[in-house]
Amino acid sequence: MNSKMITLPKDTEVKPRRRPQAPAGRRSSSLHGREARGAWILMSPYMVLLLVAGVIPIAYAFVIAFQTPPTPLNPEVSFGGLESFTTVVTDYRFLDTFANIFSVLVVWLPIMLVGIIGLALLIHASPGRFGSSMRFIYYIPGALAGVANFVLWVYLLNPAQSPIQGFWHALGFTTIKAVLVSPSNLPMILTAMLLFQGLGTWILVVNGGLNNIPDEVLEAAEIDGANAWHLAWHIKLPMIRAWIGYAALMNLAYGFQLFLEPYLLDQVASNALPDQWTPTQLGYAFAFSNYNFPAAAAMSIILLIITLGIGLLVVFRSGLFGKEEH
Repeated sequence: MNSKMITLPKDTEVKPRRRPQAPAGRRSSSLHGREARGAWILMSPYMVLLLVAGVIPIAYAFVIAFQTPPTPLNPEVSFGGLESFTTVVTDYRFLDTFANIFSVLVVWLPIMLVGIIGLALLIHASPGRFGSSMRFIYYIPGALAGVANFVLWVYLLNPAQSPIQGFWHALGFTTIKAVLVSPSNLPMILTAMLLFQGLGTWILVVNGGLNNIPDEVLEAAEIDGANAWHLAWHIKLPMIRAWIGYAALMNLAYGFQLFLEPYLLDQVASNALPDQWTPTQLGYAFAFSNYNFPAAAAMSIILLIITLGIGLLVVFRSGLFGKEEH
């Protein structure tokens, strides 16, 4: 079988055929579509958790809140309108619980934010081994959360065993019950407990935001003559405003949910403290002392509305979910 060899001229160049490329707009649309699908896949576990632990309980609370509480004479449940909300708002303890929680928030939240921002800026301005060591030291109290933190504070508040017992004796306190039942002491004690427990963790969070600031921005500011104070006030703080808003929002929500600390302190003080000192304690009393679950659900909805309103204000003022400008 003979095969003929075809010889091309020297000037002839064989170019491989290229596949036709999609327009730039179509490529961009496809890329964004893949990114959107990936984002939804990553968010799906959280969305399931949000649905189970957030949306469904809130919807159930709305259903219960508009019902009438069953009684021995009338065990049937029916639509009660705003009766549960009226029961909650007209309760003699309602305003007192919010006054109590605000007495803690008005002291604790400003100190918390100033401490978080100030110490995070100091750590960011101290790179190297010293900054790393301080991050670790600040985080140690955050590891003593929950029961460990409470036991530590019970030891500090007991004038008979506390290492600062001289301070308590100088103020005229000889028992832990006397320390806790003093009207002006409890807000300060709760402020100290919350500050000690959460400060270190949020310093690390805000410090992460500071580490996201491009070095080129800081170097350009230094070339223009900015000192450490100018960098902190005019460059770093505006660029971590969203992180500060996030810290304020989460701590504010935690403050309104305050329950465990005053409840356990009441046990330590031999039930000498009010059982309904915070709004969450009042909701607990409606449910398990008065057996009025619609009123408890109404109390939870009122707290939800208040925290959502304040949270939206913080979000819009801080630009928490705004787009980053490059």
